[in-house]
Amino acid sequence: MSEEFIPDVEMTSDVVESNVNYSEMTLAELVQAFEQLAANEERMKMFKEAEAIKAAFYRRLLKEKADAGIVSVAVAEEDSQDEEVGSQEQAEDESAAQMQESVSDNPFDEIEKGFKNLYNKYKKERAEYNRQLEKEREDNLVKKQAVIEDLKALLDKQEDVNATFPEFREIQNRWRAIGPVPMQNYRNINETYQLYVEQFYDMVKINRELRDLDFKKNLEVKEKFCEEAEALAENPSVVEAFKELQKLHEQWKEYGPVAKEFREQIWERFKAATSVINKKYQAHFEAQKEIQAENLAKKTVLCEQVEEIAGREVTESNQWNAFSKEIEDIQKIWKTIGFASKKENQKIYDRFRAACDKFYGRKRDFYTEYKDNINSNLEKKIALCVEAEELKTSTDWKKTTDRFINLQKQWKEIGAVPRKKSDLLWKRFRAACDEFFAERDKNAKPENDFYGNLKAKQHLIEEIRAYVLTGDEAEDTKAMQAFAERWQSIGFVPFKEKDKVTQAYKEAVQEKFAGLSRASRKSRQGARAPRSEKDRLIQKYNALEQDIVTYENNIGFFAMSKNAEPLIKQMQERIDKAKEELTALADKIRQITEESNN
Repeated sequence: MSEEFIPDVEMTSDVVESNVNYSEMTLAELVQAFEQLAANEERMKMFKEAEAIKAAFYRRLLKEKADAGIVSVAVAEEDSQDEEVGSQEQAEDESAAQMQESVSDNPFDEIEKGFKNLYNKYKKERAEYNRQLEKEREDNLVKKQAVIEDLKALLDKQEDVNATFPEFREIQNRWRAIGPVPMQNYRNINETYQLYVEQFYDMVKINRELRDLDFKKNLEVKEKFCEEAEALAENPSVVEAFKELQKLHEQWKEYGPVAKEFREQIWERFKAATSVINKKYQAHFEAQKEIQAENLAKKTVLCEQVEEIAGREVTESNQWNAFSKEIEDIQKIWKTIGFASKKENQKIYDRFRAACDKFYGRKRDFYTEYKDNINSNLEKKIALCVEAEELKTSTDWKKTTDRFINLQKQWKEIGAVPRKKSDLLWKRFRAACDEFFAERDKNAKPENDFYGNLKAKQHLIEEIRAYVLTGDEAEDTKAMQAFAERWQSIGFVPFKEKDKVTQAYKEAVQEKFAGLSRASRKSRQGARAPRSEKDRLIQKYNALEQDIVTYENNIGFFAMSKNAEPLIKQMQERIDKAKEELTALADKIRQITEESNN
Protein backbone atom coordinates (compact mmCIF):
# COMPACT_ATOMS: atom_id res chain seq x y z
CA MET A 1 0.00 0.00 0.00
CA SER A 2 1.38 3.40 -0.95
CA GLU A 3 1.43 6.46 1.21
CA GLU A 4 -1.18 8.17 -0.92
CA PHE A 5 -3.87 5.78 0.48
CA ILE A 6 -3.34 6.42 4.21
CA PRO A 7 -6.82 6.19 5.71
CA ASP A 8 -8.19 9.16 7.59
CA VAL A 9 -8.20 8.71 11.36
CA GLU A 10 -10.96 10.88 12.75
CA MET A 11 -9.70 12.90 15.64
CA THR A 12 -11.84 12.83 18.77
CA SER A 13 -12.32 16.06 20.69
CA ASP A 14 -9.90 16.48 23.55
CA VAL A 15 -12.28 15.36 26.29
CA VAL A 16 -11.37 14.19 29.78
CA GLU A 17 -13.63 11.32 30.84
CA SER A 18 -14.07 9.55 34.18
CA ASN A 19 -15.10 6.05 35.21
CA VAL A 20 -16.62 7.22 38.50
CA ASN A 21 -20.09 5.72 39.17
CA TYR A 22 -22.01 8.80 40.26
CA SER A 23 -25.32 6.89 40.55
CA GLU A 24 -24.34 5.49 43.95
CA MET A 25 -23.25 8.84 45.46
CA THR A 26 -25.28 10.87 47.96
CA LEU A 27 -26.48 14.41 47.17
CA ALA A 28 -23.71 15.91 49.29
CA GLU A 29 -21.07 13.76 47.56
CA LEU A 30 -22.34 14.81 44.13
CA VAL A 31 -22.17 18.52 45.07
CA GLN A 32 -18.62 17.99 46.32
CA ALA A 33 -17.70 16.15 43.09
CA PHE A 34 -18.99 19.08 41.01
CA GLU A 35 -17.08 21.59 43.14
CA GLN A 36 -13.87 19.62 42.53
CA LEU A 37 -14.59 19.50 38.80
CA ALA A 38 -15.25 23.25 38.68
CA ALA A 39 -11.85 23.88 40.32
CA ASN A 40 -9.96 21.61 37.89
CA GLU A 41 -7.73 23.32 35.33
CA GLU A 42 -9.03 20.84 32.73
CA ARG A 43 -12.69 21.57 33.56
CA MET A 44 -13.55 22.82 30.06
CA LYS A 45 -12.62 19.39 28.70
CA MET A 46 -14.70 17.62 31.39
CA PHE A 47 -18.17 18.61 30.21
CA LYS A 48 -19.33 15.00 29.80
CA GLU A 49 -18.40 14.30 33.40
CA ALA A 50 -20.21 17.50 34.46
CA GLU A 51 -23.37 16.33 32.70
CA ALA A 52 -23.04 12.87 34.31
CA ILE A 53 -22.83 14.47 37.77
CA LYS A 54 -25.85 16.68 37.03
CA ALA A 55 -27.93 13.75 35.79
CA ALA A 56 -27.00 11.65 38.84
CA PHE A 57 -27.76 14.59 41.16
CA TYR A 58 -31.30 15.09 39.84
CA ARG A 59 -32.07 11.36 39.75
CA ARG A 60 -30.99 11.12 43.38
CA LEU A 61 -32.86 14.32 44.31
CA LEU A 62 -36.13 13.13 42.74
CA LYS A 63 -35.72 9.73 44.39
CA GLU A 64 -35.14 11.16 47.86
CA LYS A 65 -38.01 13.62 47.46
CA ALA A 66 -40.29 10.76 46.47
CA ASP A 67 -39.16 8.72 49.49
CA ALA A 68 -39.90 11.74 51.70
CA GLY A 69 -43.36 12.13 50.14
CA ILE A 70 -42.51 15.45 48.46
CA VAL A 71 -44.05 16.06 45.01
CA SER A 72 -41.33 17.29 42.68
CA VAL A 73 -40.93 18.68 39.18
CA ALA A 74 -38.63 16.44 37.16
CA VAL A 75 -35.60 18.07 35.62
CA ALA A 76 -34.97 16.77 32.12
CA GLU A 77 -31.53 15.59 31.17
CA GLU A 78 -30.10 16.81 27.91
CA ASP A 79 -27.52 14.95 25.86
CA SER A 80 -24.07 16.46 26.20
CA GLN A 81 -22.40 15.97 22.86
CA ASP A 82 -19.53 17.96 21.46
CA GLU A 83 -21.70 19.69 18.87
CA GLU A 84 -21.32 22.98 17.13
CA VAL A 85 -21.63 26.03 19.35
CA GLY A 86 -25.07 27.09 18.14
CA SER A 87 -26.79 23.76 18.89
CA GLN A 88 -24.93 23.32 22.17
CA GLU A 89 -25.92 26.77 23.38
CA GLN A 90 -29.52 25.99 22.54
CA ALA A 91 -29.40 22.72 24.53
CA GLU A 92 -27.75 24.45 27.47
CA ASP A 93 -30.32 27.29 27.40
CA GLU A 94 -33.13 24.73 27.44
CA SER A 95 -31.46 22.96 30.36
CA ALA A 96 -31.14 26.25 32.22
CA ALA A 97 -34.85 26.95 31.65
CA GLN A 98 -35.71 23.53 33.02
CA MET A 99 -33.51 24.07 36.03
CA GLN A 100 -35.42 27.26 36.88
CA GLU A 101 -38.43 25.15 37.83
CA SER A 102 -38.34 24.95 41.60
CA VAL A 103 -40.10 22.92 44.22
CA SER A 104 -42.15 24.31 47.06
CA ASP A 105 -40.27 24.84 50.31
CA ASN A 106 -38.87 21.53 51.52
CA PRO A 107 -35.70 20.17 53.16
CA PHE A 108 -34.02 19.70 49.77
CA ASP A 109 -34.35 23.32 48.57
CA GLU A 110 -31.02 24.55 49.91
CA ILE A 111 -28.84 21.77 48.47
CA GLU A 112 -30.68 21.98 45.12
CA LYS A 113 -30.18 25.75 45.01
CA GLY A 114 -26.47 25.36 45.77
CA PHE A 115 -26.03 22.79 43.01
CA LYS A 116 -27.91 24.96 40.48
CA ASN A 117 -25.60 27.88 41.24
CA LEU A 118 -22.52 25.69 40.70
CA TYR A 119 -23.86 24.21 37.48
CA ASN A 120 -25.04 27.55 36.03
CA LYS A 121 -21.67 29.14 36.70
CA TYR A 122 -19.90 26.25 34.99
CA LYS A 123 -22.38 26.29 32.09
CA LYS A 124 -21.79 30.00 31.41
CA GLU A 125 -18.05 29.55 31.58
CA ARG A 126 -18.16 26.59 29.20
CA ALA A 127 -20.49 28.42 26.79
CA GLU A 128 -17.95 31.24 26.60
CA TYR A 129 -15.16 28.70 26.19
CA ASN A 130 -17.05 26.99 23.34
CA ARG A 131 -17.73 30.29 21.61
CA GLN A 132 -14.08 31.23 21.82
CA LEU A 133 -12.96 27.78 20.68
CA GLU A 134 -15.34 27.78 17.76
CA LYS A 135 -14.23 31.27 16.79
CA GLU A 136 -10.60 30.14 16.83
CA ARG A 137 -11.48 27.15 14.65
CA GLU A 138 -13.34 29.36 12.20
CA ASP A 139 -10.36 31.72 12.11
CA ASN A 140 -8.05 28.76 11.54
CA LEU A 141 -10.24 27.60 8.67
CA VAL A 142 -9.93 31.02 7.03
CA LYS A 143 -6.16 30.95 7.54
CA LYS A 144 -5.82 27.47 6.04
CA GLN A 145 -7.98 28.44 3.09
CA ALA A 146 -5.64 31.40 2.55
CA VAL A 147 -2.64 29.05 2.68
CA ILE A 148 -4.26 26.83 0.04
CA GLU A 149 -4.88 29.87 -2.15
CA ASP A 150 -1.21 30.82 -1.80
CA LEU A 151 -0.24 27.26 -2.70
CA LYS A 152 -2.47 27.34 -5.78
CA ALA A 153 -0.93 30.66 -6.80
CA LEU A 154 2.54 29.15 -6.34
CA LEU A 155 1.62 26.31 -8.73
CA ASP A 156 0.49 28.83 -11.32
CA LYS A 157 3.84 30.68 -11.34
CA GLN A 158 5.82 27.86 -12.94
CA GLU A 159 9.00 29.75 -12.02
CA ASP A 160 12.43 28.36 -11.41
CA VAL A 161 12.55 26.08 -8.39
CA ASN A 162 15.18 28.25 -6.73
CA ALA A 163 12.49 30.89 -6.38
CA THR A 164 9.41 28.68 -5.74
CA PHE A 165 10.75 26.00 -3.38
CA PRO A 166 11.63 28.30 -0.44
CA GLU A 167 8.19 29.84 -0.77
CA PHE A 168 6.68 26.34 -0.76
CA ARG A 169 8.57 25.57 2.46
CA GLU A 170 7.24 28.74 4.02
CA ILE A 171 3.68 27.75 3.00
CA GLN A 172 4.14 24.30 4.66
CA ASN A 173 5.38 25.89 7.89
CA ARG A 174 2.44 28.27 7.95
CA TRP A 175 0.03 25.33 7.47
CA ARG A 176 1.53 23.35 10.35
CA ALA A 177 1.47 26.35 12.67
CA ILE A 178 -2.29 26.84 12.26
CA GLY A 179 -4.47 25.09 14.87
CA PRO A 180 -7.56 22.87 14.38
CA VAL A 181 -10.54 23.79 12.20
CA PRO A 182 -14.24 22.94 12.73
CA MET A 183 -14.78 19.16 12.60
CA GLN A 184 -17.15 19.33 9.64
CA ASN A 185 -14.43 21.06 7.56
CA TYR A 186 -11.48 18.98 8.75
CA ARG A 187 -11.46 16.25 6.10
CA ASN A 188 -12.21 18.48 3.13
CA ILE A 189 -9.59 21.13 3.95
CA ASN A 190 -6.86 18.52 4.55
CA GLU A 191 -7.65 16.60 1.37
CA THR A 192 -7.52 19.84 -0.64
CA TYR A 193 -4.17 20.79 0.87
CA GLN A 194 -2.71 17.34 0.21
CA LEU A 195 -3.92 17.49 -3.39
CA TYR A 196 -2.05 20.74 -4.10
CA VAL A 197 1.06 19.51 -2.27
CA GLU A 198 1.12 16.46 -4.52
CA GLN A 199 0.59 18.65 -7.54
CA PHE A 200 3.47 20.83 -6.49
CA TYR A 201 5.83 17.89 -6.29
CA ASP A 202 4.58 16.46 -9.55
CA MET A 203 4.29 19.63 -11.65
CA VAL A 204 7.05 21.99 -10.55
CA LYS A 205 10.37 21.38 -12.27
CA ILE A 206 12.41 20.95 -9.14
CA ASN A 207 16.03 20.04 -9.34
CA ARG A 208 17.05 16.67 -7.93
CA GLU A 209 19.24 18.04 -5.19
CA LEU A 210 16.52 20.11 -3.52
CA ARG A 211 13.90 17.44 -4.13
CA ASP A 212 16.07 14.75 -2.54
CA LEU A 213 16.79 17.06 0.36
CA ASP A 214 13.06 17.52 0.94
CA PHE A 215 12.42 13.77 0.61
CA LYS A 216 15.20 13.14 3.15
CA LYS A 217 13.73 15.62 5.61
CA ASN A 218 10.27 14.08 5.26
CA LEU A 219 11.77 10.60 5.75
CA GLU A 220 13.54 11.66 8.94
CA VAL A 221 10.34 13.12 10.36
CA LYS A 222 8.29 10.05 9.42
CA GLU A 223 10.93 7.72 10.90
CA LYS A 224 10.54 9.69 14.12
CA PHE A 225 6.78 9.20 13.89
CA CYS A 226 7.36 5.43 13.49
CA GLU A 227 9.61 5.38 16.56
CA GLU A 228 7.01 7.24 18.59
CA ALA A 229 4.26 4.89 17.41
CA GLU A 230 6.41 1.85 18.29
CA ALA A 231 7.12 3.32 21.73
CA LEU A 232 3.39 3.81 22.32
CA ALA A 233 2.96 0.04 22.12
CA GLU A 234 4.77 -0.14 25.49
CA ASN A 235 2.54 2.42 27.14
CA PRO A 236 0.67 0.72 30.03
CA SER A 237 -2.38 2.89 29.35
CA VAL A 238 -3.88 1.45 26.18
CA VAL A 239 -6.48 4.22 25.90
CA GLU A 240 -3.87 6.96 26.21
CA ALA A 241 -1.66 5.22 23.62
CA PHE A 242 -4.55 5.07 21.17
CA LYS A 243 -5.28 8.79 21.55
CA GLU A 244 -1.61 9.67 21.01
CA LEU A 245 -1.57 7.48 17.90
CA GLN A 246 -4.44 9.52 16.46
CA LYS A 247 -2.35 12.66 16.86
CA LEU A 248 0.58 11.00 15.08
CA HIS A 249 -1.70 10.13 12.15
CA GLU A 250 -2.77 13.75 11.88
CA GLN A 251 0.85 14.97 11.89
CA TRP A 252 1.84 12.28 9.35
CA LYS A 253 -0.60 13.76 6.86
CA GLU A 254 0.90 17.22 7.21
CA TYR A 255 4.26 16.16 5.76
CA GLY A 256 4.96 15.51 2.13
CA PRO A 257 6.09 12.26 0.51
CA VAL A 258 9.46 10.54 0.81
CA ALA A 259 11.54 9.11 -2.02
CA LYS A 260 9.71 6.42 -3.97
CA GLU A 261 12.10 3.66 -2.87
CA PHE A 262 11.21 4.38 0.81
CA ARG A 263 7.51 5.12 0.53
CA GLU A 264 6.22 1.55 0.88
CA GLN A 265 8.78 0.66 3.56
CA ILE A 266 8.14 3.67 5.81
CA TRP A 267 4.39 3.31 5.48
CA GLU A 268 4.49 -0.41 6.31
CA ARG A 269 6.54 0.34 9.42
CA PHE A 270 4.12 3.01 10.58
CA LYS A 271 1.14 0.79 9.75
CA ALA A 272 2.67 -2.12 11.70
CA ALA A 273 3.10 0.02 14.82
CA THR A 274 -0.46 1.29 14.36
CA SER A 275 -1.74 -2.28 14.08
CA VAL A 276 -0.09 -3.29 17.37
CA ILE A 277 -1.74 -0.45 19.25
CA ASN A 278 -5.10 -1.02 17.56
CA LYS A 279 -5.03 -4.70 18.52
CA LYS A 280 -4.15 -3.87 22.12
CA TYR A 281 -6.90 -1.27 22.15
CA GLN A 282 -9.40 -3.80 20.82
CA ALA A 283 -8.20 -6.50 23.26
CA HIS A 284 -8.45 -4.02 26.12
CA PHE A 285 -12.09 -3.31 25.39
CA GLU A 286 -12.86 -6.96 24.79
CA ALA A 287 -11.43 -7.75 28.23
CA GLN A 288 -13.42 -4.87 29.67
CA LYS A 289 -16.54 -6.28 28.07
CA GLU A 290 -15.92 -9.69 29.68
CA ILE A 291 -15.34 -8.14 33.10
CA GLN A 292 -18.40 -5.95 32.69
CA ALA A 293 -20.46 -8.97 31.62
CA GLU A 294 -19.31 -10.84 34.75
CA ASN A 295 -20.15 -7.82 36.89
CA LEU A 296 -23.58 -7.65 35.26
CA ALA A 297 -24.18 -11.35 35.99
CA LYS A 298 -23.15 -10.90 39.65
CA LYS A 299 -25.36 -7.84 40.04
CA THR A 300 -28.27 -9.64 38.37
CA VAL A 301 -28.00 -12.40 41.01
CA LEU A 302 -28.07 -9.77 43.77
CA CYS A 303 -31.12 -8.14 42.16
CA GLU A 304 -32.91 -11.50 42.14
CA GLN A 305 -32.04 -12.07 45.80
CA VAL A 306 -33.39 -8.66 46.85
CA GLU A 307 -36.49 -9.13 44.67
CA GLU A 308 -37.14 -12.48 46.38
CA ILE A 309 -36.76 -10.89 49.84
CA ALA A 310 -38.96 -7.95 48.81
CA GLY A 311 -41.71 -10.40 47.81
CA ARG A 312 -41.77 -12.39 51.06
CA GLU A 313 -44.81 -12.44 53.31
CA VAL A 314 -43.92 -10.69 56.57
CA THR A 315 -46.22 -10.45 59.59
CA GLU A 316 -43.90 -9.61 62.50
CA SER A 317 -41.46 -6.80 63.19
CA ASN A 318 -38.61 -9.18 64.07
CA GLN A 319 -38.92 -10.66 60.58
CA TRP A 320 -38.62 -7.19 59.04
CA ASN A 321 -35.47 -6.59 61.07
CA ALA A 322 -33.93 -9.91 59.98
CA PHE A 323 -34.75 -9.31 56.31
CA SER A 324 -33.41 -5.73 56.54
CA LYS A 325 -30.09 -7.19 57.71
CA GLU A 326 -30.07 -9.48 54.65
CA ILE A 327 -30.68 -6.49 52.36
CA GLU A 328 -27.89 -4.51 54.02
CA ASP A 329 -25.43 -7.40 53.58
CA ILE A 330 -26.37 -7.65 49.88
CA GLN A 331 -25.89 -3.91 49.44
CA LYS A 332 -22.37 -4.22 50.89
CA ILE A 333 -21.56 -6.96 48.35
CA TRP A 334 -23.01 -4.78 45.55
CA LYS A 335 -20.52 -2.00 46.35
CA THR A 336 -17.58 -4.40 45.93
CA ILE A 337 -18.59 -5.27 42.34
CA GLY A 338 -17.30 -3.12 39.49
CA PHE A 339 -19.25 -1.49 36.66
CA ALA A 340 -21.33 -3.25 34.04
CA SER A 341 -21.25 -1.98 30.47
CA LYS A 342 -22.20 1.65 29.89
CA LYS A 343 -25.41 0.47 28.25
CA GLU A 344 -26.43 -1.85 31.12
CA ASN A 345 -24.91 -0.23 34.21
CA GLN A 346 -27.69 2.26 34.88
CA LYS A 347 -30.39 -0.30 34.06
CA ILE A 348 -29.09 -2.90 36.51
CA TYR A 349 -28.61 -0.23 39.18
CA ASP A 350 -32.20 0.98 38.67
CA ARG A 351 -33.43 -2.61 38.98
CA PHE A 352 -31.48 -3.12 42.21
CA ARG A 353 -32.64 0.20 43.61
CA ALA A 354 -36.26 -0.59 42.68
CA ALA A 355 -36.11 -3.94 44.52
CA CYS A 356 -34.62 -2.27 47.62
CA ASP A 357 -37.22 0.49 47.43
CA LYS A 358 -40.01 -2.07 47.18
CA PHE A 359 -38.78 -3.84 50.32
CA TYR A 360 -38.35 -0.68 52.36
CA GLY A 361 -41.64 0.68 51.04
CA ARG A 362 -43.48 -2.43 52.27
CA LYS A 363 -41.63 -2.21 55.58
CA ARG A 364 -42.67 1.43 55.94
CA ASP A 365 -46.29 0.53 55.11
CA PHE A 366 -46.22 -2.30 57.68
CA TYR A 367 -45.09 -0.02 60.47
CA THR A 368 -47.53 2.68 59.41
CA GLU A 369 -50.39 0.17 59.60
CA TYR A 370 -48.99 -1.26 62.85
CA LYS A 371 -48.89 2.22 64.35
CA ASP A 372 -52.47 2.85 63.21
CA ASN A 373 -53.57 -0.45 64.80
CA ILE A 374 -51.94 0.16 68.15
CA ASN A 375 -53.35 3.69 68.23
CA SER A 376 -56.78 2.25 67.46
CA ASN A 377 -56.28 -0.36 70.21
CA LEU A 378 -55.28 2.45 72.55
CA GLU A 379 -58.56 4.25 71.90
CA LYS A 380 -60.53 1.04 72.47
CA LYS A 381 -58.84 0.29 75.81
CA ILE A 382 -59.26 3.88 76.96
CA ALA A 383 -62.98 3.51 76.19
CA LEU A 384 -63.09 0.30 78.30
CA CYS A 385 -61.36 2.14 81.15
CA VAL A 386 -63.89 4.93 80.96
CA GLU A 387 -66.82 2.47 81.01
CA ALA A 388 -65.29 0.47 83.90
CA GLU A 389 -64.84 3.66 85.91
CA GLU A 390 -68.47 4.59 85.28
CA LEU A 391 -69.64 1.11 86.42
CA LYS A 392 -67.42 0.71 89.49
CA THR A 393 -69.91 2.45 91.84
CA SER A 394 -72.93 0.45 90.62
CA THR A 395 -74.83 -1.59 93.24
CA ASP A 396 -76.64 -3.73 90.70
CA TRP A 397 -74.26 -6.55 91.59
CA LYS A 398 -75.37 -9.26 89.18
CA LYS A 399 -75.87 -7.15 86.07
CA THR A 400 -72.71 -5.14 86.66
CA THR A 401 -70.66 -8.29 87.41
CA ASP A 402 -71.71 -9.74 84.08
CA ARG A 403 -70.79 -6.48 82.37
CA PHE A 404 -67.36 -6.39 84.02
CA ILE A 405 -66.71 -9.98 82.92
CA ASN A 406 -67.62 -8.96 79.38
CA LEU A 407 -65.33 -5.89 79.58
CA GLN A 408 -62.46 -8.10 80.71
CA LYS A 409 -63.08 -10.42 77.78
CA GLN A 410 -63.03 -7.47 75.34
CA TRP A 411 -59.81 -6.21 76.94
CA LYS A 412 -58.05 -9.48 76.21
CA GLU A 413 -59.30 -9.56 72.62
CA ILE A 414 -57.88 -6.10 71.85
CA GLY A 415 -54.34 -6.21 70.50
CA ALA A 416 -51.22 -4.39 71.61
CA VAL A 417 -51.04 -0.69 72.52
CA PRO A 418 -47.97 1.61 72.71
CA ARG A 419 -45.56 0.09 75.22
CA LYS A 420 -45.20 3.27 77.27
CA LYS A 421 -48.95 3.36 77.96
CA SER A 422 -49.67 -0.36 78.29
CA ASP A 423 -48.96 -0.74 82.03
CA LEU A 424 -50.67 2.52 82.97
CA LEU A 425 -53.81 1.57 81.08
CA TRP A 426 -53.91 -1.93 82.61
CA LYS A 427 -53.50 -0.54 86.12
CA ARG A 428 -56.28 1.98 85.49
CA PHE A 429 -58.63 -0.72 84.17
CA ARG A 430 -57.74 -3.22 86.91
CA ALA A 431 -58.23 -0.59 89.60
CA ALA A 432 -61.82 0.06 88.44
CA CYS A 433 -62.55 -3.69 88.34
CA ASP A 434 -61.03 -4.30 91.79
CA GLU A 435 -62.96 -1.39 93.31
CA PHE A 436 -66.27 -2.79 92.09
CA PHE A 437 -65.61 -6.39 93.13
CA ALA A 438 -64.26 -5.32 96.51
CA GLU A 439 -67.43 -3.36 97.19
CA ARG A 440 -69.56 -6.22 95.90
CA ASP A 441 -67.81 -8.68 98.22
CA LYS A 442 -68.34 -6.40 101.23
CA ASN A 443 -72.06 -6.27 100.51
CA ALA A 444 -72.45 -10.01 99.93
CA LYS A 445 -75.41 -11.82 101.50
CA PRO A 446 -74.75 -14.04 104.54
CA GLU A 447 -74.95 -17.16 102.38
CA ASN A 448 -72.20 -15.71 100.19
CA ASP A 449 -69.67 -14.79 102.89
CA PHE A 450 -66.70 -14.34 100.49
CA TYR A 451 -64.24 -13.16 103.16
CA GLY A 452 -65.32 -15.95 105.51
CA ASN A 453 -64.76 -18.44 102.70
CA LEU A 454 -61.31 -16.92 102.10
CA LYS A 455 -60.35 -17.39 105.75
CA ALA A 456 -61.67 -20.97 105.66
CA LYS A 457 -59.58 -21.78 102.60
CA GLN A 458 -56.49 -20.16 104.13
CA HIS A 459 -56.94 -22.24 107.33
CA LEU A 460 -57.34 -25.38 105.19
CA ILE A 461 -54.09 -24.58 103.35
CA GLU A 462 -52.32 -24.26 106.73
CA GLU A 463 -53.74 -27.65 107.79
CA ILE A 464 -52.43 -29.27 104.61
CA ARG A 465 -48.97 -27.81 105.21
CA ALA A 466 -49.04 -28.95 108.87
CA TYR A 467 -50.21 -32.49 108.02
CA VAL A 468 -47.64 -35.19 108.88
CA LEU A 469 -47.53 -38.08 106.42
CA THR A 470 -48.09 -41.50 108.07
CA GLY A 471 -46.11 -43.46 105.53
CA ASP A 472 -49.22 -45.53 104.76
CA GLU A 473 -50.09 -44.60 101.18
CA ALA A 474 -53.76 -45.57 101.55
CA GLU A 475 -54.13 -43.52 104.74
CA ASP A 476 -52.33 -40.49 103.26
CA THR A 477 -54.41 -40.75 100.09
CA LYS A 478 -57.57 -40.76 102.19
CA ALA A 479 -56.36 -37.63 104.02
CA MET A 480 -55.58 -35.91 100.69
CA GLN A 481 -59.08 -36.71 99.41
CA ALA A 482 -60.60 -35.34 102.59
CA PHE A 483 -58.70 -32.07 102.12
CA ALA A 484 -59.94 -31.86 98.52
CA GLU A 485 -63.57 -32.43 99.59
CA ARG A 486 -63.35 -29.73 102.23
CA TRP A 487 -61.76 -27.30 99.73
CA GLN A 488 -64.51 -27.91 97.19
CA SER A 489 -67.23 -27.50 99.77
CA ILE A 490 -66.10 -24.00 100.68
CA GLY A 491 -67.88 -21.30 98.68
CA PHE A 492 -66.61 -18.31 96.68
CA VAL A 493 -63.81 -16.03 97.85
CA PRO A 494 -63.33 -12.30 97.00
CA PHE A 495 -62.68 -11.80 93.31
CA LYS A 496 -59.25 -10.29 93.65
CA GLU A 497 -58.08 -13.10 95.99
CA LYS A 498 -59.28 -16.13 94.05
CA ASP A 499 -56.22 -16.61 91.83
CA LYS A 500 -53.80 -16.21 94.71
CA VAL A 501 -55.55 -18.59 97.14
CA THR A 502 -56.14 -21.22 94.44
CA GLN A 503 -52.46 -21.20 93.54
CA ALA A 504 -51.47 -21.48 97.22
CA TYR A 505 -53.77 -24.51 97.65
CA LYS A 506 -52.35 -26.20 94.57
CA GLU A 507 -48.75 -25.66 95.76
CA ALA A 508 -49.53 -26.96 99.27
CA VAL A 509 -51.09 -30.18 97.93
CA GLN A 510 -48.28 -30.67 95.43
CA GLU A 511 -45.60 -30.13 98.08
CA LYS A 512 -47.22 -32.37 100.73
CA PHE A 513 -48.53 -35.24 98.63
CA ALA A 514 -46.04 -35.29 95.75
CA GLY A 515 -44.84 -38.76 96.74
CA LEU A 516 -48.19 -40.53 96.35
CA SER A 517 -48.52 -42.99 93.50
CA ARG A 518 -50.18 -42.09 90.24
CA ALA A 519 -53.03 -44.52 90.94
CA SER A 520 -53.74 -42.83 94.25
CA ARG A 521 -53.85 -39.46 92.57
CA LYS A 522 -56.22 -40.75 89.94
CA SER A 523 -58.49 -42.27 92.56
CA ARG A 524 -58.40 -38.96 94.43
CA GLN A 525 -59.63 -37.11 91.40
CA GLY A 526 -62.78 -39.21 91.17
CA ALA A 527 -63.16 -40.23 94.79
CA ARG A 528 -65.63 -37.69 95.98
CA ALA A 529 -69.11 -38.00 94.60
CA PRO A 530 -71.12 -34.81 94.85
CA ARG A 531 -73.56 -34.88 97.74
CA SER A 532 -76.07 -32.59 96.01
CA GLU A 533 -76.70 -30.71 92.79
CA LYS A 534 -75.31 -27.56 94.40
CA ASP A 535 -72.19 -29.42 95.54
CA ARG A 536 -71.72 -30.82 92.05
CA LEU A 537 -71.98 -27.38 90.49
CA ILE A 538 -69.59 -25.89 93.07
CA GLN A 539 -67.12 -28.71 92.40
CA LYS A 540 -67.32 -28.05 88.66
CA TYR A 541 -66.99 -24.29 89.25
CA ASN A 542 -63.80 -24.76 91.28
CA ALA A 543 -62.35 -27.12 88.68
CA LEU A 544 -63.00 -24.56 85.94
CA GLU A 545 -61.34 -21.85 88.02
CA GLN A 546 -58.25 -24.04 88.35
CA ASP A 547 -58.27 -24.68 84.60
CA ILE A 548 -58.35 -20.92 83.93
CA VAL A 549 -55.36 -20.39 86.23
CA THR A 550 -53.45 -23.09 84.31
CA TYR A 551 -54.35 -21.61 80.93
CA GLU A 552 -53.30 -18.12 82.00
CA ASN A 553 -49.99 -19.47 83.29
CA ASN A 554 -49.47 -21.18 79.94
CA ILE A 555 -50.04 -17.91 78.09
CA GLY A 556 -47.36 -16.35 80.27
CA PHE A 557 -44.92 -19.07 79.27
CA PHE A 558 -45.83 -18.90 75.58
CA ALA A 559 -45.40 -15.11 75.47
CA MET A 560 -41.66 -15.58 76.08
CA SER A 561 -41.33 -17.76 72.95
CA LYS A 562 -41.20 -16.76 69.29
CA ASN A 563 -43.97 -17.74 66.88
CA ALA A 564 -46.31 -18.67 69.76
CA GLU A 565 -49.34 -16.70 68.53
CA PRO A 566 -51.35 -19.83 67.50
CA LEU A 567 -50.86 -21.41 70.97
CA ILE A 568 -51.71 -18.18 72.77
CA LYS A 569 -54.85 -17.86 70.66
CA GLN A 570 -55.84 -21.45 71.51
CA MET A 571 -55.31 -20.87 75.26
CA GLN A 572 -57.30 -17.63 75.10
CA GLU A 573 -60.20 -19.42 73.41
CA ARG A 574 -60.20 -22.02 76.21
CA ILE A 575 -60.14 -19.30 78.86
CA ASP A 576 -63.04 -17.46 77.23
CA LYS A 577 -65.08 -20.67 76.98
CA ALA A 578 -64.34 -21.60 80.61
CA LYS A 579 -65.36 -18.13 81.81
CA GLU A 580 -68.62 -18.36 79.95
CA GLU A 581 -69.28 -21.69 81.73
CA LEU A 582 -68.31 -20.08 85.05
CA THR A 583 -70.88 -17.35 84.55
CA ALA A 584 -73.56 -19.93 83.75
CA LEU A 585 -72.58 -22.10 86.78
CA ALA A 586 -72.60 -19.08 89.11
CA ASP A 587 -76.15 -18.26 87.97
CA LYS A 588 -77.30 -21.85 88.61
CA ILE A 589 -75.64 -21.97 92.04
CA ARG A 590 -77.20 -18.62 92.97
CA GLN A 591 -80.63 -19.82 91.77
CA ILE A 592 -80.39 -23.05 93.84
CA THR A 593 -79.29 -21.07 96.90
CA GLU A 594 -82.18 -18.62 96.57
CA GLU A 595 -84.68 -21.48 96.13
CA SER A 596 -83.37 -23.30 99.22
CA ASN A 597 -83.61 -20.10 101.31
CA ASN A 598 -87.19 -19.61 100.23
